[in-house]
Amino acid sequence: MGVRFLLDGEVVEIADVDPTATLLDHLRYNMGRTGTKEGCAEGDCGACTVLVGELAGDNVQWRAVNACITFLPMLDGRALMTVESLGCADGTLNPLQACMAANGSSQCGFCTPGFVMSLYGRCIGASGHDLPVADVIAGNLCRCTGYGPILAAGEETGPLTRDDAAVVLALKNLSSRETVLGNHQGRQWFAPRTGAALAELLLEHPGARMVAGATDVGLWVTKGLRTIETLIFLANIDELRGIEEDAKGLRLGAGVRYADAHAALARLHPDLGELVRRIGGLQVRNAGTVGGNIANGSPIGDGPPALIAMGAELTLRSREGRRTMPLEAYFLDYGKQDRKPGEFVESVWIPRPAKDAVVHISKLSRRFDSDISAVCGAFNLSVAAGTITSARIAFGGMAATPRRAHACEAALTGRPFTRATFDDAAAALRIDYAPLTDVRGSSEYRLEAAASLLLRLWHGVQGDAVSVLDRRIAHG
Repeated sequence: MGVRFLLDGEVVEIADVDPTATLLDHLRYNMGRTGTKEGCAEGDCGACTVLVGELAGDNVQWRAVNACITFLPMLDGRALMTVESLGCADGTLNPLQACMAANGSSQCGFCTPGFVMSLYGRCIGASGHDLPVADVIAGNLCRCTGYGPILAAGEETGPLTRDDAAVVLALKNLSSRETVLGNHQGRQWFAPRTGAALAELLLEHPGARMVAGATDVGLWVTKGLRTIETLIFLANIDELRGIEEDAKGLRLGAGVRYADAHAALARLHPDLGELVRRIGGLQVRNAGTVGGNIANGSPIGDGPPALIAMGAELTLRSREGRRTMPLEAYFLDYGKQDRKPGEFVESVWIPRPAKDAVVHISKLSRRFDSDISAVCGAFNLSVAAGTITSARIAFGGMAATPRRAHACEAALTGRPFTRATFDDAAAALRIDYAPLTDVRGSSEYRLEAAASLLLRLWHGVQGDAVSVLDRRIAHG
């Protein structure tokens, strides 16, 4: 019972763990590590960025994550680095910190520790290290310095060597094949190691909340101030983290983090890779999972509309066995999914697009990086001899669930690939959807935007550069 993790080579043990206590609060209030800052408390600003490491064979895979929405039980069996971990024994600065200081990359300094941790992860080969510096720090916000000096420090600091041999050995000693659990004032949590153990726990605790990356549930606690009585943490179930690619398609375990799925999805189609690049910041993609994004049923989740348009199939599992369904059938209504008691999302299979397919996926949001969709449109058309032979179109942000546009599909299918056809199909979207008005956009804006995304596909096929972004991508 309880949580054990490594911090700077030392084992930290916490016996009485509140299941929704955040790592950020524990660092600041219980451990005195105040270099990790609290900014937004929702995984958006990056001021609380830390590095969490887990075993990957005989190595340690480090990830930058947001401490503000990481629950303490999620740290069990892992290693942790905070900005205090980077200091040298003789008091000198880490090379990255020295470069940040020399470049004038900090002004008020509040956001600086988070930037340092994100960039240090890049220097030591952490998850996402192969991304451009701008992408690595897209989940970190600065209000006073400007990003030029920060980007310069990230570019100037080359790879840094770490000897993690002792960390590997210590993590192996911490690892367990059994379910870890805890109880705090009558509230309980479990961290199973196998799918079979998870299935049993769901039958024993039908009201339990499953948590993978906590990128959504974390906000229920920090912003909604909700009390959750029983939680089941899924990150230690290796069989939910498989990635299988073949000529027919791609299968992703429900526990695969978006950062790990990025390359495989980009190989399936470049637009899928670009969509994943814009899901939160790197810290969010290092925690949030493909299955979690599906299972919570959000109408504005970025992944589901694209996967529905690609013809994805979902596999659910329970102690009784497995069942598979088209992904769109899983979403019944707002907050309601086709998941029976005791079931959990096990995997999603995405077929490889046909050779004659025209695929286009677009996300519209108020800012380019690290923002929630106002509208997300995904289009998958088959075209032969100038005629559209089939169409799969799905949108997020247009209804109570991610949903296909059946009237729009019908207006396209069997018709020539012409602007007139696309105009008729765009008009049919008003049959498919009656979106709500909220802070991200009015109903009319969403309808107009959805129609524009469809027409954008047509222009793109004609070779037209339809936005500044497209021109930048096309010409490097």
